[in-house]
Amino acid sequence: MHSFITLSFVSSLCSTISVLALRIPFDVHVQTPANNPTTHFPRQSSSNGILPVGNTQNSFYYTNIMLDGQNISVMLDTGSSDLWVTGSIPGATDTGSSLKLSYAVGTAAGDIYTAPFEFAGQSVSDQAFLLVANVSSFSTNIHSEGYDGLIGLGPNSGSSIYKKLDGNSGNNPINRIFEQTSSNDYITLMLSRKGDPGSNITGQFTIGELVPGFENITSMPHLSIEKVYRVTNVDQHWQIVTDKNNGIIGPDGQPIKYSSIAPKAPDGTIVGVLDSGFTLPQVPRTVSDAIYGRVQGAEWSVVNQAWLVPCGQLINVTFNFGGVSYPIHPLDVSSSDFGVTFSNGNPACLGTFQPVTSAFSLLGEYDMILGMAFLRNTYTLINYGNFITGGSNSNNPYVQLLPLTNVESAVNDFIQVRLNGQNTINSSQYALLPASQEQHSPESAAEKKQAYEELVLSRWPYIVVGGLVLMILLISYCVWRCCCRRKRMAKKAAKKAAQQNGGAASVDGFKSGPYAQLHDSQSTASLVMQPMRGSTVDFEEDYGGKDAFPRSR
Repeated sequence: MHSFITLSFVSSLCSTISVLALRIPFDVHVQTPANNPTTHFPRQSSSNGILPVGNTQNSFYYTNIMLDGQNISVMLDTGSSDLWVTGSIPGATDTGSSLKLSYAVGTAAGDIYTAPFEFAGQSVSDQAFLLVANVSSFSTNIHSEGYDGLIGLGPNSGSSIYKKLDGNSGNNPINRIFEQTSSNDYITLMLSRKGDPGSNITGQFTIGELVPGFENITSMPHLSIEKVYRVTNVDQHWQIVTDKNNGIIGPDGQPIKYSSIAPKAPDGTIVGVLDSGFTLPQVPRTVSDAIYGRVQGAEWSVVNQAWLVPCGQLINVTFNFGGVSYPIHPLDVSSSDFGVTFSNGNPACLGTFQPVTSAFSLLGEYDMILGMAFLRNTYTLINYGNFITGGSNSNNPYVQLLPLTNVESAVNDFIQVRLNGQNTINSSQYALLPASQEQHSPESAAEKKQAYEELVLSRWPYIVVGGLVLMILLISYCVWRCCCRRKRMAKKAAKKAAQQNGGAASVDGFKSGPYAQLHDSQSTASLVMQPMRGSTVDFEEDYGGKDAFPRSR
């Protein structure tokens, strides 16, 4: 019984977690044209499977879909699995179901509709989506940020609409598209970097095609998707495992040591989720401290729950996956886009690799979320494989990452942008502090509680198995005890019966027993003389305990 309760609790918890957006509610300083402050520029459609991707100050990436013939800008989110839009779709069909999705920046609630859908040259006749009538709960004006909805590109198992509707009618858009195709079940994503004068990367999204000039992504290692347990597949994301013992290289050129909370992760590795809807990557607190804690003048911001560093500080960070190094552009390791200041009021840059808090995995499914600041440094290919509900592909899903950042060029870009072209990165003010002087950010009581909860919840399969084994042992012990008792009772009954049978004489004077004496007249047994009475006890009883044959004196 306990095991079923545990499974039910875990499933319920996963359902709750699946609708929590992995977002950080930062206010980004958006620079828009004065003559049209709400311009959404990637409006052109594509018939060859390649779409342009818009960029709002390195904080939101969006592209176009069509619903019932209407062109709508939606945020690209590989970390969730549902499609929702705002506004009005007059020709859509109401399914009669409603849904509420909770995000860190607000709530998307409304009714589920279906309508003809087009995306990157692919079409679905009746795609299910959530029509959100009111977005006033959001802490940001999503229209001014460049989008009027969100398209989840995660596995279909994480879709709340899919769970709400019967059968496969609620499958998410990518799943519906790949149900109709027999090959090339993959998407690719490339994100641009604003404020980088040396970058020629433009934002692009594809379905089943490669961006011209980057075809060598197919030669990159296949990074297997770290699968979660089937009962918790609502928490399945595009999670991959770093290389062993050198998954993250810190500013001092040394591997950052960290022990994964994911029970299935090999020792010395870290599990990361690829999430294009998360502006700032979320990493374990010890990793964030290792990146920023040795920077001179670094300051932990309680308000922002992030490190603040001098904007002229070049910080090197590299991730390793599948034996390939993925250096992070220094303009992505700290950001000047958020208008933050030190406690003394001087301008500061925000450390983008934040300690994971609200996005912490209580089930221990992953350690970090690699958001936009990471993904700008890779061309990403995600093959859905057998994650497609109702698909014909039986292969396991995988990810391929092509490095986009050239370290030497990135350093030059940083010098131009942050140091006004003056190369002072090697000056003493930017030297790292000794390891013994590393600062550490404070861990809140809530985080400590989460850590303890994770220790229990992430081991739920072992707890369930252990409970089942204990239950089986207890049942077996009870059965064994019952059997032993029955055997003892049977032996006592047999012994009693044997005693009763052994003391009784047969009518013809022969003893009854398992070996009956022969009645043959030739048998010597028939010549055995029998006493006149059963025993001397009988005589004693007849004579009141006196000697029946007293001796003469």
